[in-house]
Amino acid sequence: MRRPLQSPALINAFYDTLRPEQRDTAQAMQRAILAAAPHLRPEVKWGNLCFMNDGDNVMAIVLYKAHAHLQVFNGVQLVADFPELDGAGKGMRHIKIRYRHPVDEQLVRELTHACLHAWGRATPKWG
Repeated sequence: MRRPLQSPALINAFYDTLRPEQRDTAQAMQRAILAAAPHLRPEVKWGNLCFMNDGDNVMAIVLYKAHAHLQVFNGVQLVADFPELDGAGKGMRHIKIRYRHPVDEQLVRELTHACLHAWGRATPKWG
């Protein structure tokens, strides 16, 4: 079943609800993700900002009180190359980014590329 595209206004509303330090960190992560993979589509899901590729969840920005997580849905495949990834479970891993600290945008871009390559989806199917 095809889902309708989410309005940019919904993404803006997501950012409007955040504290300034949360907003700065989340926007820096979003810029780095979209710089690496501009074809990913941001959506608000489960109260988080998720990035979709052809209907699949790829990454998500999850905000907590003192830090943010950049969740990688297939992160278990990337642990060997990215020791920064934390977590347990079947597939998802994350990196923790503290508010008011600079976001390592190069790491986020590299992680985005690796995530897409692990799924064999470095480019969109239509591109």
